[in-house]
Amino acid sequence: MATEPAPTLDRDAISASIRALTQGETDSVALMATVACEIHHAHPFADWTGFYRVVAPELLKIGPYQGGHGCLVIPFSRGVCGAAARTGQIQNVPDVEAFPGHIACSSSTRSELVLPVWNGRGELLGVLDLDSDSQAAFTRDDEDWLVPLLAEVFRDAT
Repeated sequence: MATEPAPTLDRDAISASIRALTQGETDSVALMATVACEIHHAHPFADWTGFYRVVAPELLKIGPYQGGHGCLVIPFSRGVCGAAARTGQIQNVPDVEAFPGHIACSSSTRSELVLPVWNGRGELLGVLDLDSDSQAAFTRDDEDWLVPLLAEVFRDAT
């Protein structure tokens, strides 16, 4: 019995598309909408892709996303997204069931990659959240690709 090849992800092509679509844009919501759409439709394991925006001290609210419904409000003190916002560190969680305080916005989510999103002035704008129905779906390659791309795209964001 033949096995299917692993899905591939052309990070260079996605980055080029995002750069072309966002060139000259500074509105953070417009940038978030475009980035979420492009990554969601290209990443073979992304079942939910979106942003949670910083709207008050220690508080995230849902922003542009692709996929099913997300949680509307997440305090910095809860969940994977809250941990990324609170610590300013990437959260790559291969098994969300093993993450203390995980918020199950979707019962099908098995793994998550959450990256803090900063503008060039050092202001935390929010977090990018990628959820997958597969365990251990996101890799260090995803982190190494997305961190500099987000820094570039959101550099001048307001």
